[in-house]
Amino acid sequence: MESIDLIRANLDRSRQLTLIGVEDMREYCLVFPTPNGGAHTLWVLGHLAYIEGLVINTLMQGKANPLADWEELFDGADISGDVNLYPPFDAVLAKCREMREATSTLLDSFSESDLDQTSATVPEGFENIFGTYRLCLQYVADHWYMHRGQLADARRAAGLSRMWV
Repeated sequence: MESIDLIRANLDRSRQLTLIGVEDMREYCLVFPTPNGGAHTLWVLGHLAYIEGLVINTLMQGKANPLADWEELFDGADISGDVNLYPPFDAVLAKCREMREATSTLLDSFSESDLDQTSATVPEGFENIFGTYRLCLQYVADHWYMHRGQLADARRAAGLSRMWV
């Protein structure tokens, strides 16, 4: 197996496992995962979409993040519980899926050797995380896994059954 196949599988699997039952959270999308706050479902979905755009478009390819206007809301210092600050749940979920689909389509245009290309804009000190296309693509798959626990905790806080798999 080539690494491109592993990255493709990781992108698909992280999408599937992270979004298990997320539609069930539509009515509970602002439930904080802990009594002390944390990242609620709506924020996590917007954050995943925003960061995917940042890593794949900006860091990897040197293009503008198509979700740059989401930066303060989905990557800022505070996570608000005010529904009026956010786009609707279904729009954020659709954008999250759209960004992952765009990443998968882009990956399908690459060969194994294309993944060794140096990323366009790597923050100083982050070369080992974002330095190549391969690293950026794997990062976005891993990033979804990193936030899966917050989604699971928000489900439990909302009184819904746990996520499976």
